[in-house]
Amino acid sequence: MKKLNLTSVAVAALIALSVVACRKDRGNQPSVIINPDATPQEFVANNGPKVQAKQINASSLPQTVTLAGGTKITFPAGSLNISGAPATGTATVNVIEVLKRSDVIKFGSNTNHISGAPLQSDGFIYVDVKVNGVSVDRNLAAPMRIEIPAKRAGFTNIWEGVNQGGAPLQPGADAQMAWAAPRQANGQGGGKEVPPVGGFYSFDFGTTGWVNTDIFYSYNNPKTTVRVDLINNPGGLSSFHSYSGETYVFFCAKGANVVSQLYTVDGPNRVKSYDNVMPVGVEGKLLSFSIKDGKYYLAVQETTITANQVASLTLAQVTQADVQAAISSLDNY
Repeated sequence: MKKLNLTSVAVAALIALSVVACRKDRGNQPSVIINPDATPQEFVANNGPKVQAKQINASSLPQTVTLAGGTKITFPAGSLNISGAPATGTATVNVIEVLKRSDVIKFGSNTNHISGAPLQSDGFIYVDVKVNGVSVDRNLAAPMRIEIPAKRAGFTNIWEGVNQGGAPLQPGADAQMAWAAPRQANGQGGGKEVPPVGGFYSFDFGTTGWVNTDIFYSYNNPKTTVRVDLINNPGGLSSFHSYSGETYVFFCAKGANVVSQLYTVDGPNRVKSYDNVMPVGVEGKLLSFSIKDGKYYLAVQETTITANQVASLTLAQVTQADVQAAISSLDNY
């Protein structure tokens, strides 16, 4: 046994020496940066908020689910139908909670109103309910009760997640997230004000899909258009949830949960906000990151929005850890 141990040690030593020799043979070749997630799709899938699956008995409503971030959803009696008929048996409630600024960015989403104006988010969720793999009717027969933890003292407004054309947001290469007043259905008021009560924003919502609690950011400030030149941009602009493209551009307001995405092309390697929607005089950070061919690029710049602003961001190659750290730091910005 002693002879075997000595032989094992000797073999290990020879392997270590050969590795060192191989490294020396490489000369001064640059080291390769290895990132865990090689594509934008992998980045959002592995680092953004995950689907939380909760089971309920659709035959015995009302039923309430409580999520990891504190959100509560109650499905009242008669609320769940499939093709107009009452759902029965075990139902799986699939929910995504997006409550922090880093959650918004890592999921590849934003806090843009459908007009392009920036919204200050109090948190948003995605809700889908399935029975035997089939989703219940999107228009609920009776509205679900949603309670989102309130981190502010003021009221919030209720919004529905849509694409740029105002239709329900669906996966797609050209889809971009936006928020619009929900349809007047089952007692939900489009954009209605909801005060915090008992530490929650509580309201009824009559459709599954994306549900948001937001207010307009710096509503009374004069508005302008912001343009950003992207220097050394290696990719195309990303769509919602990185379904396509590689590069994101955001304005993140100081002291408010604002993640305003700029995705309108305005010339070679230039993007702009929607016209005349950005509030003049507010402070924040412009942040752009890109994931291309397994490499990560990042640019961050402090700014105060000025009239007809044209900013310039130079993307430099970094590690995935650098991008994640820059995004996470915005939670306390």
